[in-house]
Amino acid sequence: MPLFPKFFLAGAAILSALAAPAFAACRDVNHLGQDYVVCSFDPAASDIRLYNKDQAGVPFKSFKALSLELRHRDEYLVFAVNGGMYHEDLSPVGLHVEEGVERAPLNTNSGWGNFHLLPNGVFYIGDGKAGVMAAEAYRAAAIKPRFATQSGPMLVIDGALHPRFLPNSDSLKTRNGVGVTTTGEVVFAVSKRPVRFHDFATLFRDALDCPNALFLDGTISSLYAPEINRHDRLFPLGPIIAVVASFPR
Repeated sequence: MPLFPKFFLAGAAILSALAAPAFAACRDVNHLGQDYVVCSFDPAASDIRLYNKDQAGVPFKSFKALSLELRHRDEYLVFAVNGGMYHEDLSPVGLHVEEGVERAPLNTNSGWGNFHLLPNGVFYIGDGKAGVMAAEAYRAAAIKPRFATQSGPMLVIDGALHPRFLPNSDSLKTRNGVGVTTTGEVVFAVSKRPVRFHDFATLFRDALDCPNALFLDGTISSLYAPEINRHDRLFPLGPIIAVVASFPR
């Protein structure tokens, strides 16, 4: 048999692989009888970003709107979640950094609600690494990230659960959050049903190996993960954490 067809088929396979879109590493995890969607990324290999407003200064509000703008840049969404709490105008409540530019400052004010259930914290990305840190520790560390978002409360702080979480609490909500494992992997989790803070925090600490983890939000918890057929559209979104890839050229 001539060699050409073999080389042609091998070349076609390589081109096909290069053209294949990137996928999120998502899986189902059961913890304490509750089901979660968990998606993991290596920050050195995945382009993890933060968004709030488009080029015209208008909040994206949805994964669809963000996806459309990315396509104009020959990029596409691999994965996305709502990325922290926001005001009625969809602007961030706390720290928001995009491409090294601080769009909103760190917020350590007192107040009511989950954001002010101290300590709250910051999820940040830069130089191929990511971290989650309590807000005051983040300030003291003088970190200069490429992207960052502030939310609250912290779920896990240096291996300890937030001190206000009750194992028998009757406050049950759909919840999503982000943690960083002991090996530096970024892990996002979204509950499939309402859960209490305590159980959600132990998911990150005990099942996902995250010594630090941050609550992102409750009822509005939204996920974009096309390979598992998730494209949530129920609520207008403020900050969005996204994993982005470029179309092959």
